[in-house]
Amino acid sequence: MVSNKEVLDALSVIIDPDFKKDIVSLGFVKNISIKDGSVSLDIELTTPACPIKNEFQKNAEEILSALDGVESVKVNMTAREVKKSEKNKGGLEHVRNILAVASCKGGVGKSTIAANIARELSARGFKIGLLDADIFGPSVPTLFNIHKPDIQADKDKNMIPYEQNGLKIMSFGFFLGDSPAILRGPIVSGYIQQLLTGVAWGDLDYLIIDMPPGTGDIQLTMTQTVQLNGAVMVTTRQALSLVDVAKGIEMFEKVNVPMIGVVENMSYFDCTNCGSRHYIFGGDEENVVTKKYGLKTLMQLPIKVDSGIIGHLDKDFTDPDIKELVDNVVRAIGMKAFDKNTTPQYEFDDEKLSFIWPDGTRSVVKNLDLRADCGCAVCVDEYSGEKLLKVEDLPKDIKPTEITPLGNYALKITWSDGHASGIYPYKQIRKLETVV
Repeated sequence: MVSNKEVLDALSVIIDPDFKKDIVSLGFVKNISIKDGSVSLDIELTTPACPIKNEFQKNAEEILSALDGVESVKVNMTAREVKKSEKNKGGLEHVRNILAVASCKGGVGKSTIAANIARELSARGFKIGLLDADIFGPSVPTLFNIHKPDIQADKDKNMIPYEQNGLKIMSFGFFLGDSPAILRGPIVSGYIQQLLTGVAWGDLDYLIIDMPPGTGDIQLTMTQTVQLNGAVMVTTRQALSLVDVAKGIEMFEKVNVPMIGVVENMSYFDCTNCGSRHYIFGGDEENVVTKKYGLKTLMQLPIKVDSGIIGHLDKDFTDPDIKELVDNVVRAIGMKAFDKNTTPQYEFDDEKLSFIWPDGTRSVVKNLDLRADCGCAVCVDEYSGEKLLKVEDLPKDIKPTEITPLGNYALKITWSDGHASGIYPYKQIRKLETVV
């Protein structure tokens, strides 16, 4: 009869493409049962919508079926239970993952992307909710062509979300109709809390929250009311949008919401006449956001005429770009579950910053060199890439006055010359370092 060790040894050839390790050493294989030639086990993934779930299952079944003495194989695909936060009460008690889709500037396509992510996940058979949290400019009713729905309440007086093709949807716009929302701050915060905790979402794999633009009271109320599993930032290559990306990153880091990555929307269009790819807002295929901020860019999406039309589409409709985006988002969420501390230890003095990296390497970067290499919009022209900052104008004794780590990817530094808008990815720092 086959043994547990033989089962584990056989499955150790299955490599997770994101973690670059086998599923056995990652601890994915659980609950092995062997009886009379029948083998059953669980493969526990980091997130329920993992796009390579079926591939893992198929490979495991084929590998185990080929072992001597094995007559039947049953591989159950499960997902790691997310520890629920005590903050997530009311209608959120049975929601396993909450993902915010945000931007700090309007008009970048955030709502369309949030809606498409929710719709694609729902089409894949997962239990999905979409919350339109933009009180002043709700877009979801228009995107899904839902106008004046009859929203009911359950016996606990929680609002029952509107359901379209299995996707649960709630928006303040359902109650506004065509009227504007003329509200003061405290009232807005009250409505946000009601939308978050007073909706009967039921059992959900993911709740996607379409955040309002900005970094004000509404955003803070939301992060204080519920525990978000992560945030995706949506931007374009426009200078104003990229400037606001830094503000959004800082906001989420300050309230301990992990940044999943950035979506660069309306990045380019493919011309059907000339056959070339054109980058609308300047630049080329080089990833601006990753280079400037150190965050993973999940997708560069093209401009499409029908990208904002969702409501009339058949539930089986799929957009290849959205499908790839959702795969990337889900895999990034899964990787966050295994995110280990890769940040260096650091200290600074009047001349330099000193680092001890996780691999034990020690290095230094001169204060003046790092300040001169700032890539923010104040120091570099967003369109031409021309350096605006003149090194000769910097004080020779410049030094940091405050350093704030941003996740596992960058440092935000306030300098003695008053400059405070620079974000320095660790990759950028390592290019300037001198190993000691």
